[in-house]
This record gives sequence, C-alpha cells and structure tokens, in this order.
Amino acid sequence: MAVTLNEVRLIGNVGKDPDIRSTQDGKEVASFTLATSDVWKDKVTGERKERTEWHKIVVFIPQLVSVIKLHVKKGTRLYISGSLQTRKWQDQSNVDKYITEVLLQSHDSKLMLLSNTNKDESYTKPEDEDDIPF
Repeated sequence: MAVTLNEVRLIGNVGKDPDIRSTQDGKEVASFTLATSDVWKDKVTGERKERTEWHKIVVFIPQLVSVIKLHVKKGTRLYISGSLQTRKWQDQSNVDKYITEVLLQSHDSKLMLLSNTNKDESYTKPEDEDDIPF
C-alpha cells in the first residue's frame, strides 16, 4: 500500500467574521474564509503585482471552535494546518457544483493566532481530552 499525505498549511488573514453553526447533534462548527496573497514585481513593467487566493476553512474540533469564537474576527492573521476535502452537490438547476475546503478535524490539525494577541498562541486538539488542565 502506498503512503499518502493530505495536509495543507496556510498563513493568511480572515476575510470576514467566522460563522458558528450547530450540527443536528448539537456540536458547534466554525467556518470562515482565509486570504493568502502572492506579491511580485512584473519583469516587463516593474509594477508591483498581487494575486489573492481565498480558502474556505471549516473547523470541527470543539476546543478550536472555542478559540475561534473568542479570538478570531475579520482581519485576524492565522496559521492553520488541516486537510483538503472536496464536496459535490447540485444547485437548484441540477448542475453539479464543487467546493474544496480546508478541514480542521483531526488530532494533528493546528490553529495559531498571529495577530490580535500579545504573543503568538498555538492550539491543537489534545491527544487525550482528559489532559485538558481545566
């Protein structure tokens, strides 16, 4: 069996305040967009060019959702590590649509606040939730 890896790491700015929703079983899920940008100087014109990519982030880990609710808002700079997932659905005209999202749902998912704090803070899912010190 071949070894595979599905990991994405991003540093960017939150595009708008996170959306917090509850699943049917009452678990909270956070979602937001994260903007990453590439900047370069055009070789011909010398102009500064910039391209922004928007990433849809979905967080299922309760501890990280709590951090997002308290500390993340539009403009917050974040480091995140998660996995990619593409979903398919049909719109009202029965046209297939696809979206690729970055999911934070496993024990190795990470979220680090890079702004709006006095120091960088890193949050991960504890290996054993009994190890939480509160």
